[in-house]
Amino acid sequence: MATRRDGSDYLRSPFHAGRAVLGAIPALLVMKKSPLTFFLLAFAFAIPFWLTGAVTGLEPLPGLPVAALAAVCPMLAAMILVYRENKNAGLATLLKRSFDFKRIKAKIWYVPTLLIMPVVMALSFGVLRLSGTHVPTPQIGVLSALILCAVFFIGALGEELGWSGYAIDPMQERWGALQASIVLGLIWALYHYIPLAQAHRSVSWIAWWTLGTVALRLVMVWLYNNTGKSVFAMVLFHMMINVTWQLFPVNGSYYDPRSTGLIAAAVSTIIVVGWESRTLARYRYAIRRR
Repeated sequence: MATRRDGSDYLRSPFHAGRAVLGAIPALLVMKKSPLTFFLLAFAFAIPFWLTGAVTGLEPLPGLPVAALAAVCPMLAAMILVYRENKNAGLATLLKRSFDFKRIKAKIWYVPTLLIMPVVMALSFGVLRLSGTHVPTPQIGVLSALILCAVFFIGALGEELGWSGYAIDPMQERWGALQASIVLGLIWALYHYIPLAQAHRSVSWIAWWTLGTVALRLVMVWLYNNTGKSVFAMVLFHMMINVTWQLFPVNGSYYDPRSTGLIAAAVSTIIVVGWESRTLARYRYAIRRR
């Protein structure tokens, strides 16, 4: 319960607590966010990148077409909208969330943030080997891995300042964490369909990849709500998705979206079973003290 100024009580929803965690973000900024406008802008800004990819066919990295550089568009859309809504104060607040690691009070959450994707990919590699699929042994160099981390951190920042820094909070306010994560996961997947088509991925490949993508967004929302709504944590997780893909044998060319998608779906199912769907931040089976 919380008390109004007139002395009456009212029920506090789970996400009133979430708003309190946002701390420095002005209340007006939270209330006026428009996810639909954001999505339309992000997709519109991506069109020149998609057209460039279609015309040139260039790949900055193996399996990564020029169209993938549209990763900056969610950030640009969010920056424009928060500036319109709250001018320089809103813009500064959004950009500060790039490195909002102080929100992560329980440092144990760095463990799933950084290790879930390596474990998922290791399991996928094992499944492929056990199924008789010929997969070369990964050749992982420390320097190349660090360079990939730096490159993909920047790309993840361009996306997550939009998906997590702008869109997910009002979506959770409306639908709750579980439904919001599924909707955002589907939009996130759709955003990558043209780059995937330009990378010559088959329909079945994209379908299995979509399953994994939606499942991983659910994992990300779970982490987001348990790390004080840290965008920095989301950037790290997103970075690890891309880094582990590129470190899969032969620059990700042996990456299997079916095994990876099913494993990611299993991880997300464990989260749904263990945590309350409204927030994904309350463990269902925690021992409650009187």
